[in-house]
Formats: sequence, C-alpha cells, structure tokens
Amino acid sequence: MTVARSPSQAQWESRYAADGYLYGTAPSPFLAACRPLLPARGRALSVADGEGRNGTFLAAAGLDVVSLDFSAAAQAKARALAAARGVSLTTVHADLLTWDWPDAAFDVVVGCFFQFLAPDERTLIFARLRAALKPGGWLLIEGFGLGQIHLTSGGPGKLENLYSRELLLEHFGDFVDLDIRDVDAVLDDGATHSGPAALVRLVGRKP
Repeated sequence: MTVARSPSQAQWESRYAADGYLYGTAPSPFLAACRPLLPARGRALSVADGEGRNGTFLAAAGLDVVSLDFSAAAQAKARALAAARGVSLTTVHADLLTWDWPDAAFDVVVGCFFQFLAPDERTLIFARLRAALKPGGWLLIEGFGLGQIHLTSGGPGKLENLYSRELLLEHFGDFVDLDIRDVDAVLDDGATHSGPAALVRLVGRKP
C-alpha cells in the first residue's frame, strides 16, 4: 500500500490555482443534509473552507460566514463562487494553528475533511473549535474514518490523521443532541474525492 504524504501549502496553492473547482461547487452532502438544523440567522465559521463550497452554502442559508483557509488561491475562488451565487462571506487567510481564534463567537462551526494535522495539533484545534462556539451552537464535523486507509477515494493516507467515533467522543462527548456515525459513502466531489469512502460524521450542540 502506498501512503500519501500530507500536501504542503505550496502544493495546495498549486492545486487550487488550476482551472475549475477541485472538489466541485456543491456543498458536502453531509452539510446539505444538516440544513434543517441551521439557525435562521447568526454567525458561522467554515474551517479549512478551501474554494468555498461549504461557506457559500452557509451564506445562502442566511448566515454571516467566515471562510477560513490558508490558501490564497482557494479563497479567490471562494469569493468568486459567493459572488456568482449572490451571497457574501468573509474570507480569512490564516493557518488553523496560528489564527487568533475568537471565543464564543459562532452559532455554527463546520469542519469537513481538515485532516492534515498531527494528533497533538488536532487536539489543539478541536479545543479551539469548542471555544469558538457559543453555548448551544452547532458543531458539524465530517472526516475520513479508519477504514479509509484501505481505500483510494481521498484522505491523508496516514492512519494517525483519520477519525474514529471514539476519538470524537473523547473531545466532544459532553455535547448535547450528539450524533456520531460511521458511514460508508460514495464520494463524487471531483477527481481527488471520488469513490467508496469510510467516513465519520458528528453533529452536536455545545453545552
């Protein structure tokens, strides 16, 4: 089995600089399915939002969106996508590890497939996700599960970067209305996210 290396920032910039949208322009099906949970108004943070497919979906739902990513090329596409859809969002060009995360600032925090963090870095970012949510705010996380190590439909290619239900329970087990599921899905999000996938999805509200 070939293990992929985590892309560097330069590699991400090169990927996003190419024509088209790397993962398409439709939101994650998981996020789209969570639409009924979203508040009618409020602030949302989309973590590692890339080219804005999730951030623009949240903006179209009526939320004031911060689209956070470390790729300037991706953020330019996110702004273009938002303009094409007649919505607005605020792009923040920053690394998850060095951004000055606000406390209790968001009604919704979304993180889909941000799995290129080392385990100690992931622990730090999970804590910052918690802190950034207002009490009662929704956390929506989607990522590749442990079974993805045997599949070729995307992901970091390192077992230590993959999620499990137990891992997410460790960090968010006290959340209200918590639902963490292992899901077998078929991805259709562009060439690098395509085919059978082992996913883990979390929905819950900060206590």
